[in-house]
Amino acid sequence: MKTSVFLVLIVSLFLLSSCGGKKESITVQQATIDLALLETLPGDDISYNDSVRPILQRRCVVCHGCYDAPCQLKLSSPAGVERGANSETVYNGARFRTMSPTRLYIDAKSTDEWRQKGFHSVLNEGLDTPEQNLEQSVMYQMLRLKQMNPQARVGMLPDRFDLSLDRSESCPTVDTFDKYAKKFPSQGMPFAMPNLDDEEYRTLVQWLAQGSPVSEATKPSANALVQIARWEDFLNGEGNKQRLVSRYIYEHLFIGHMHFKGSDDREFYRLVRSRKPGGQAVDEIATVRPYDDPGVNFYYRLQRYPGDIVAKTHTVYELSDARLARYRALFIEPDYMVASLPSWEPLVAANPFKAFKDIPARSRYEFLLDDARYFIEGFIKGPVCRGMIALNVIEDHFWVTFLDPDKDVMLTQPEFLEEMSDYLQVPSAQGGKIRLLSTWKDYDKRVQKYSEGRFKYLEAMNQHEIDDALGFLWDGNGNNPNAALTIFRHFDSASVNFGFVGDYPDTAWVIDYPLLERIHYLLVAGFNVFGNLKHQLNTRLYMDFLRMEGEDMYLTLLPTTHRRSIRDSWYEGMRSSLNSKSDFTDIWMTKDVVIGYQSDDPQRELFQHMEKRFASVLQRDDVLNRCEKPPCHAKGAGADKRRADSALLHVTKASGKTLAAFPDVAFIRVSRGGEPENDLAYSIIRNKAYKNVTSLFADEEDSEFRDYANDSLTVVDWLEGSYPNFFFAVDIDEVEEFARRYASLQSRDAYERFVSVYGVRRTNQNFWEMADWFQDQYLREKPVYAGLFDLNRYQNR
Repeated sequence: MKTSVFLVLIVSLFLLSSCGGKKESITVQQATIDLALLETLPGDDISYNDSVRPILQRRCVVCHGCYDAPCQLKLSSPAGVERGANSETVYNGARFRTMSPTRLYIDAKSTDEWRQKGFHSVLNEGLDTPEQNLEQSVMYQMLRLKQMNPQARVGMLPDRFDLSLDRSESCPTVDTFDKYAKKFPSQGMPFAMPNLDDEEYRTLVQWLAQGSPVSEATKPSANALVQIARWEDFLNGEGNKQRLVSRYIYEHLFIGHMHFKGSDDREFYRLVRSRKPGGQAVDEIATVRPYDDPGVNFYYRLQRYPGDIVAKTHTVYELSDARLARYRALFIEPDYMVASLPSWEPLVAANPFKAFKDIPARSRYEFLLDDARYFIEGFIKGPVCRGMIALNVIEDHFWVTFLDPDKDVMLTQPEFLEEMSDYLQVPSAQGGKIRLLSTWKDYDKRVQKYSEGRFKYLEAMNQHEIDDALGFLWDGNGNNPNAALTIFRHFDSASVNFGFVGDYPDTAWVIDYPLLERIHYLLVAGFNVFGNLKHQLNTRLYMDFLRMEGEDMYLTLLPTTHRRSIRDSWYEGMRSSLNSKSDFTDIWMTKDVVIGYQSDDPQRELFQHMEKRFASVLQRDDVLNRCEKPPCHAKGAGADKRRADSALLHVTKASGKTLAAFPDVAFIRVSRGGEPENDLAYSIIRNKAYKNVTSLFADEEDSEFRDYANDSLTVVDWLEGSYPNFFFAVDIDEVEEFARRYASLQSRDAYERFVSVYGVRRTNQNFWEMADWFQDQYLREKPVYAGLFDLNRYQNR
């Protein structure tokens, strides 16, 4: 043991001397701390599930949990740790060649296969001794570098910390780590966050020294096993009808986290195509898209999701006996024939209106409506969810409703849908061999043809009073909250909620079956995050058409005297240029179908009628943002909650250019002085206004595209979004002063002074404690739907 101690002492002193900078005063005692950790190495393996995983979840996965994890190092499961890191960037909108997919659990099944795909280890893969397990581990060296160069504990981080979303990444190997440490001595892990505490550091180091032992994978619960068997029997049933239905279900659920009703809140499954049937180990078939040819006979299987759940990819779909009965009623009991199964050729497989034409359109639409939020979340939380592809094509805040299936001509006259199927083709059907200009013209021609056909039905409609006209919108049958949704965009991320949240928005969407289906096949089923520039640009371009289609459908509920001015107020410049080349957007401006407006603000009047129409499915009134008269607090709230609600109501009144310094999403913890779980949580959301959202490359603060005067704030009494940008902590006795100052900030300097009083900076000694409280609070709020918040976009303020 003396020899081992001497070797580690030499390694520690070498690392110390190689880091340079201003850390030369570190003492030999500090440099040899890890020797003591080896000397006190436990005889038994440190439990991964009980001791290691909780630390990785709250300190590592919060930045290393998705496609945009630095260096593709996903630390959300032992498989991700073992896979290691890769310097190739997944989110790269400029690449000319499609990247080989690197989906964890899917695109490689062994460490050797990952090495062949360019991943290098962050663990020791050589001689298995405690010393070698540390010396040859990049993960340990990163943790050690941080300990040797501790982060400042006050103020903002210096400019040398690049925290931008698209910052260049350094992905050192064991062989290049010394060079990395010399160049970036302050960039140990956790990067730009406070150090681990002594106990956390000790646990991880000793676990790595032991060779990183992991626990056996958690098996399905007894309750889940029964339901798995029942669902796999259904999905793998005989006959063309059943096979077509199962294919349709799979192509819509493949991205989700299945949760069995009655099982543990944190037990989730994925629906996959497997080479092996039930009773054998799942052998998932890796295809880029769910409608790609699997190449072999396959079985639909439900496989337990092995990794930690992160909020930004957590889309939950519940499976139950009631759900299975609903599927039978929608898809099996109706009388229709499936003479043959559709081809796997892209022009058919990528077009759901062709591939699934035999399934009644109404059944398909009701399937989507039942869980509309899940399907909208597909593009909000799916791989397309980052940056310019889908999110900067939408506004920061808008409401979503759906056309009633009883009123949709696509369902009442399905022959029209079949006739229009060629015009409803999405870009992925054409593969990667497409030209941008010719593709735009092709989209324009197809959409115009479809819109002309659709408008004929609108033109033939009688006029209706407002309340009668709103009967064309699906009300969730009086009990389904999916009928009314709110979407918030937080620049490069977004979130979707049940109900109408926030003040009356500038815009809204009305979605019918063809639009909802195309959103899914464009941005979820058909989107390849590893695709090339052409694929990503064409996806983005087509999404412009889909957004305008939903907005134009909403505009038909407004009088023609106001439609054009309302629409033109949404978009300046590029939208008007686009419209000058496309007539299809103008034909929706010419027919009045809704009458009876009594005010000069028909849009506000319409929203008020919508609130009444959807009253039975709105989970509660938004008294914080749309309070007509006091008291403006949640019903049944206690004294502290009423006090906080009343104070934060003033924040919702702030608007204009002074909000430019504010974070997109701020979490607020209001301390009540008792048990931490009794404290109150709020989110303040900045809604940025834009002159248009059609620019492919506009920066979020580019004055050419931004409309600062119309920026606003929304306050909600829950934790909103997946990427908190900042934390604030305030005592209940100071909540009025906090709200007053927040609402009255007039400059960046004033905001920085405000942060110094109430903010929790990256350097704050209590940062991790505060982050943990918000993670715990999210689980308390939504035991099934919660996931780990991502801290990659936490601001340096």
